[in-house]
Amino acid sequence: MSKSINWKNLGFEYRPTNCFVMSEYRNGRWGTLKTQKDPYVRLHIGATCLHYGQACFEGLKAFSQKNGGIALFRPDANARRLGDSARRIAMIAPPVELFVKAVTMAVKKNREFVPPYGTRASLYVRPLLIGATPRIGLQPADDYLFLVMVTPAGPYYKHGFSPVNAIVQDEYDRAAPRGVGNVKVAGNYAAGLLGGLTAKKKGYAVELYLDSAERKFVDEFGTSNFFGITKTGHYVTPASTSVLPSITNLSLQQIARDLGMPVEKRRIAFSELPKFKEIGACGTAAVITPIYSIANGKKVITFGKPDQAGQTLTELFTTLQQIQYGEIKDPHGWMVRI
Repeated sequence: MSKSINWKNLGFEYRPTNCFVMSEYRNGRWGTLKTQKDPYVRLHIGATCLHYGQACFEGLKAFSQKNGGIALFRPDANARRLGDSARRIAMIAPPVELFVKAVTMAVKKNREFVPPYGTRASLYVRPLLIGATPRIGLQPADDYLFLVMVTPAGPYYKHGFSPVNAIVQDEYDRAAPRGVGNVKVAGNYAAGLLGGLTAKKKGYAVELYLDSAERKFVDEFGTSNFFGITKTGHYVTPASTSVLPSITNLSLQQIARDLGMPVEKRRIAFSELPKFKEIGACGTAAVITPIYSIANGKKVITFGKPDQAGQTLTELFTTLQQIQYGEIKDPHGWMVRI
């Protein structure tokens, strides 16, 4: 199977691999990790994940590096974030050590599906935590399944690292203040599906959500965090209780500091956007998607050139990718060798 894959033309879609890894939480403890070849999970019809949305997940990548090895990008950070998500919806998360062991095991068991160095592709790793206890009344599960699947993946967008047009989504809210927008629970993404589809029908690659309370401040894009580079050279990203703390965004902030850029996390009024020279959407799947324009009603704000990413976004993107592929020094110890 892996020999027939066209590594340089991978899209961002599911492809079958050898197996997935799983552990069960029963009687107050996590069980031994095991692998399963059959890509189906047996669940009780009354499981809380099906009825009450007790489901959260993560996304990270493994990379073939220049020296011939394979490394995961910041799996401990994903483990901690899964813990935050689980606590918010009353679930039991696997300990950090078990999480890292599970994702490492999943990569090892599917080693031949890690795209070769030089293809600029990666192995996408998807840990998933779901409530398995049958409930009719609204209450959390006692039993949980922790699953880790992997699939080789190319760029999230077919056009790769090049600018796209965005639109403010004013028909639907993505998340509510003090809700669950700041954690990676499954329901967040279901809530954003219709907003994303309507944006694409209008010809836009991505939608931007403003705060649902006042609709004056930037929250995040439908698939990823918002960040911008001001005309004075500051890296700015929203401070909002409705925004997921993207590990990619946190990493880019550190790289920006390393490059001598001031970094600000604060409320960003939509009316302030003309003061930015570059805008990006950032996340695990796409890393950075440069934004050329943002439409809001009849008003359209543009940033840079329609066919070329800005200089700062390009430098940030290139630096992070070079760290992930082992092409430059990893000063913060982000890469975990398999």
